[in-house]
Amino acid sequence: MSDRILTEEEKAALERRGAVGAAQRGGPPHMRMGQPGEKSKNFGPSARRLLGILGQDRLALYVAMAFAVVSVVLGALGPKILGRAADYVFAGFIGRKLPAGTTVEQTVAYLRARGDTRMADMVSGMRHLVPGQGVDFSALGRILLLVLGLYAVSSLLSWAQARIIVHVVNSAVYRLRRDVEAKLGRLPLAYFDSQPRGELLSRVTNDVDNIGQSVQQTLSQLVTSALTVIAMLVMMFWVSPLLAVIALVTIPVSIGITAVVGKRSQAQFVQQWKSTGEVNAIVEETFTGHGLVKVFGRQHEVAAAFATTNEDLRKATFGAQFISGLIMPLMMFVGNLNYVLVAVVGGLRVAHGSMSIGDVQAFIQYSRQFTQPLTQVASMANLMQSGVASAERVFEVLDAAEQVPDRTDATVVEDPHGRVAFEDVSFAYTPDKPLIEHLDLCVEPGQTVAIVGPTGAGKTTLVNLIMRFYELDHGRITLDGVEITTMTRHNLRDEIGMVLQDTWLFEGTIRDNIAYGKPGASEAEVRAAAEATYVDRFVHSLPDGYDTRLDSEASNISAGEKQLITIARAFISAPALLILDEATSSVDTRTELLVQQAMHALRQDRTSFVIAHRLSTIRDADLILVMEDGRIVEQGTHEGLLAAGGAFARLYAAQFSAALTEVADAAPVTPDRGARPS
Repeated sequence: MSDRILTEEEKAALERRGAVGAAQRGGPPHMRMGQPGEKSKNFGPSARRLLGILGQDRLALYVAMAFAVVSVVLGALGPKILGRAADYVFAGFIGRKLPAGTTVEQTVAYLRARGDTRMADMVSGMRHLVPGQGVDFSALGRILLLVLGLYAVSSLLSWAQARIIVHVVNSAVYRLRRDVEAKLGRLPLAYFDSQPRGELLSRVTNDVDNIGQSVQQTLSQLVTSALTVIAMLVMMFWVSPLLAVIALVTIPVSIGITAVVGKRSQAQFVQQWKSTGEVNAIVEETFTGHGLVKVFGRQHEVAAAFATTNEDLRKATFGAQFISGLIMPLMMFVGNLNYVLVAVVGGLRVAHGSMSIGDVQAFIQYSRQFTQPLTQVASMANLMQSGVASAERVFEVLDAAEQVPDRTDATVVEDPHGRVAFEDVSFAYTPDKPLIEHLDLCVEPGQTVAIVGPTGAGKTTLVNLIMRFYELDHGRITLDGVEITTMTRHNLRDEIGMVLQDTWLFEGTIRDNIAYGKPGASEAEVRAAAEATYVDRFVHSLPDGYDTRLDSEASNISAGEKQLITIARAFISAPALLILDEATSSVDTRTELLVQQAMHALRQDRTSFVIAHRLSTIRDADLILVMEDGRIVEQGTHEGLLAAGGAFARLYAAQFSAALTEVADAAPVTPDRGARPS
């Protein structure tokens, strides 16, 4: 296992400090999930922050708001005008039955004299009644054409407003995804050591997508609904203040239902997306190491862990959808109660002549349109809560502590020679457990320094400090006399080439993977690097040669061939400083000899740090550092350290002698076939 990331000892130190997340605590990889996460932020602050991202397109939002206002106002005038049409129809129906040539006042007086008071009251309230005349179809046609035009313009403006909102939301999600990607580039290595990859991928992909979908489906509707509620409220008070007060009685009930149910469902949505991240983490982790899972026969444990987390996700999703789904039927029930009250009271007022039937019809439409937006907002509560829950998870990434920024007056080393000096360097992952203390070391240009020692001794930490993956607690490290903290990270790492034990190749051609070490490399440079590192030998056996495409796991070539490509990638970059982390561990013995020759050529005229576990590979190192507990306990050449009989000699003996002894001791004793049992 590569010690490029953190050793177990270093991880334990980070865990005590709180840097290692819950997903890395508590046992084997596939048994970690389901532990409680951090308490989520409040809905309000997270929603306001999300709206702040949308607010960067203020002009477009103002135009959309203007379109929405005009659209709602035109739509609100429709029922009132249609009420006039109903009055014409009803007046024509009643007027046809009354004697012609009389006035409305005469007809009312006649009805009262006959004792038909209710009919007299109703007729007195009709504005368009003409005794003896039926429906005025010409007036009715003009009204219907006017309403048709209003609704057409209102729909067109509503469509334009929705299109603008879609553009604003997509732009905001684009910026959010861009900011998250940029943030990941500014986060320190310790952050990624503390996060399961599947969980982090879920935040960057699933949660960002969910934010876009949720906001896009709700924002336009929320704007329209809010304006509709205001417009309907104004129109209801215009038509009948009494009926408006009756309709408003249901608002506190609606708000109370939404608040109570929403508060209970928000926690479920947070848990839903947390469980989604945990499921992704298990799937990513399991399929990355599916070979080892099968080799060690842990399929049942993996399946059990996945089933547990999947069940948690099912429960959280069901709870979130069920609880938030109660809002819609409850709001419909309240709306129907409001409809009944308005219809009964309005009918009584028509009967008494204090309202026209057209106004009652218009008010009923207004009351339905008044409660409908409230119902729609309530039904969208699950989408809003889901989107805000995802936003909280994305904001946690955006709010994570960043690495120390580069200095504005950074020094640029144009042509480094590779002299590296550690001056009184101290470093600890936690203050209570120092790892490297008061280290002094000077490596001259062109020297090859091998770093050996047991796991957890600090070998990888040493090279991580050179690359500024972590910041020093004390002392300084210089490159050609320039303190590395005064250089930009890009300038520093541009002069460093690294070959790791764990190979990393991206999906693309072999040529692209080699040229990754030097953007814009020519074909001749790629071929020269491939020939120097013996990649050229196996590439010619592939059907497409250098144009052979590697899949995402580079499974179409062997592990040794992958390693050779990574060595060629380092070769083509021509760095001043070279870091090799057991770079030949994946190649066979014959290829290793060839690679050793290539590495020897690669190390010419440049400083090299070689982290080695196989001590036979560092015989030609100019200097060997033996580390234990973060300290350099021995340093010297291969022969000198063996002769000294110290820590290096013990490591060497343990590697080459103890193994043979153990094999001999463990060999079964062959019984004497001639012996007989006593």
